[in-house]
Amino acid sequence: MLQESEHGKWTISSSDESTEENSDHEKPSTSALLPNGHGKNSGPQYPCSEARKVAHRRKDSLAKFTEGSFLTEVSPAKKRRTSQVGLGWCLSSSDEEPESQLKDVKKEMVKEEKYDMPEDQLSCLCKDNDSCSMSPKSEEHHEPSGEVKGIWDLLNGGNPFRFFLTKVKGIKSKYNSGALHIKDILSPLFGTLVSSAQFNYCIDVGWLIRQYPQEFRKKPLLIIHGEKRESKAELIAQARPYENVSLCQAKLDIAFGTHHTKMMLLLYEEGLRVVIHTSNLIADDWYQKTQGIWLSPLYPRLPSGTPGSSGESVTNFKSDLINYLVSYNSPSLKEWVDIIQEHDLSETKVYLIGSTPGRYQGSQKEKWGHFRLRKLLKDHASPVPAQESWPVIGQFSSIGSMGADQSKWLCSEFQESLVALGNRTKTLARQDIPVHLVYPTVDNVRQSLEGYPAGGSLPYSMQTAQKQLWLHSYFHKWSAEVSGRSHAMPHIKTYMRASTDCQKIAWFLVTSANLSKAAWGALEKNGTQLMIRSYELGVLFLPSAFGLDTDYFHVKENFFSENKKSLASFPVPYDLPLEQYGSKDHPWIWNIPYTKAPDTHGNMWVPS
Repeated sequence: MLQESEHGKWTISSSDESTEENSDHEKPSTSALLPNGHGKNSGPQYPCSEARKVAHRRKDSLAKFTEGSFLTEVSPAKKRRTSQVGLGWCLSSSDEEPESQLKDVKKEMVKEEKYDMPEDQLSCLCKDNDSCSMSPKSEEHHEPSGEVKGIWDLLNGGNPFRFFLTKVKGIKSKYNSGALHIKDILSPLFGTLVSSAQFNYCIDVGWLIRQYPQEFRKKPLLIIHGEKRESKAELIAQARPYENVSLCQAKLDIAFGTHHTKMMLLLYEEGLRVVIHTSNLIADDWYQKTQGIWLSPLYPRLPSGTPGSSGESVTNFKSDLINYLVSYNSPSLKEWVDIIQEHDLSETKVYLIGSTPGRYQGSQKEKWGHFRLRKLLKDHASPVPAQESWPVIGQFSSIGSMGADQSKWLCSEFQESLVALGNRTKTLARQDIPVHLVYPTVDNVRQSLEGYPAGGSLPYSMQTAQKQLWLHSYFHKWSAEVSGRSHAMPHIKTYMRASTDCQKIAWFLVTSANLSKAAWGALEKNGTQLMIRSYELGVLFLPSAFGLDTDYFHVKENFFSENKKSLASFPVPYDLPLEQYGSKDHPWIWNIPYTKAPDTHGNMWVPS
C-alpha cells in the first residue's frame, strides 16, 4: 500500500500494518541468524535486532556520498530500490512473528572446548580513532582506566549517588574521568570475584568473557536471557566453549515480550555488589554511546545465623530485589536469592523499579511497572511549590505503539504515574502538566561519533511512527554538552520531574525501560488489570532517601565536576532546558534510507 506522510512516500506490505506492540525493543530476527564464518558481511555473531544487523552491515558495506549521490559497493537491495530512492521508501514485510508460550525455565550447562572464536572484522570508518567511529574489532578499544585512584575515590564518596556514565571513545578525556567501562566494573579493584550473574538482552558471550580479568574468567558465570528458537541455539553455541558458563532462560509467556533487564550480580570474597545499567553485553554498547550505570556499595556478609530479613535498607531494596528474582521462578536464581539474603544491603539509598511479564490485579499492580513508580512517588515523594508547572521528562532509545492519540496511554495512565508527588487529596489535572520527550533527530544521528550506524540502536520503525504522528509534537533533541556526550547517541533511558527553570528535579530514574506499554504495562479489563510483557529494571533517586531537608535535588551544573553541594546536586546527564524539535527536525527512524546528506564519515544510510 502506498502511503504519504511528512516523511515522504513509502510502500508498506499488508503484514506490516498490524500493531507492533514490541517495536520499542530490539527483538532478535531469528530468520537472519547465520553460522560463523560467513564473511565480514554476515553480521554480528550473536543474537541481536534487525536494526543492529543493518547497522553492522552498513559499517562493512559503506555507501559513500558524492555530489548529492552515493557511490561504491552497491548492494543488491540498493539495486532493487533504485526506482524508489528518489521518491520514497519500500519496506518489505516483517519476518517477526508473535512469540509462542515458553515451557518450564531450564538451566543449560555448557562444556568446555578450546577457545578459538573469530572476532568481528569491521572496517575503520576514518583515520583518526580518537575523533571518529570505528566499530570495535575487539575489546582492545575498551581498555580499563588507568586512573585507579580516581575510580576508588568515586566509589568511596566522590560520587554519592553512585550514578555513572560509561566511557566514550572520541571525546575529551575530562568527560571520561568519572566514567566507567565494563572492565573497570569487573576489575579486581572492586573485589575478589567468586561468581557472577549477568542479566541482559543482547549478549556476545566471547566478548563478555574477555571483559573479566584473566584471573576471573573461569569463575562461575550465570547468564540470564530471553532468547528462543534459533537465537537461543546461537547463544548456546556461543557459550559452549566455557564450562564455567551456564544459561538461564527467562519465561516470556506473553507475546512480544523481551528480557530487557540489564543487571550484574557480583559475589566477592569481600561481599556482594549489584550493578543496574543500560548497556547490552556487546562491544558496540560500551564504545561510543551514552549509557547509564548504578553501582551499589560493597555489601558485607551478615554474621552467621542472622535472619535473611536483616540487612534491609530504608528503601526496601533487599526485599524488592529478592521479589524480582523470585518472579523468574528459576532454580538457578534461587541460589542468588540465598546469597542476597546472606548480605547486608542496608546502605542502599535507591528504590528498585522493575517490570516482569504478567497480568496483575488489585494490590499486585503496585509491585511492577509504572504503577510501582506511582506508588513510590505517592509514598515517598513530597509536593513541591507550583508543581503543576513542573514538566515530566522522559528520555529513551526506542518507542512502542502509543495508540491513536495521547489519551490512549501516554497522557492518561502513564502520565498519572509520573506526576504523582505525595498523597494529595486533590489530584492535579494531568493536562496542566507538560510532558517533554527526548529522542534523537535524524541530524543527531547523522552528526554523531558513529554516524548513521548509531541508528541501529534506535529501532523506532516507520510502521510504528506513521501511526502516531501526534507523538512527535512532544519530542525534544538530544543534547549533552554537560557530560560531553552530545555526539554519543543515547542508549540510556531516564525519566524525571523538573522545575520550570530546570534548576531542580523532584526525582530521577535510570532504567532499561523504553517508552512503551510492553515495558511499563498497560491497563486492561476496564482498568482493573495491568498487563506487562517484558522484564525491565531501574533505580529511582528520591531526595528523602538521601536525607535531604528539601523535597528536590538541585541540578548539577557539570556532570563530572566536584560536587560542592554534595547530595543536594544531582548529575543529570543531558542538557536542561530541553530544545524542542524545529520545523525541519524529524525523529530517527531506522528502516528508511537517508541519502540527502552524508554522516560524519561521508556515508549514507540504506537499510537492506
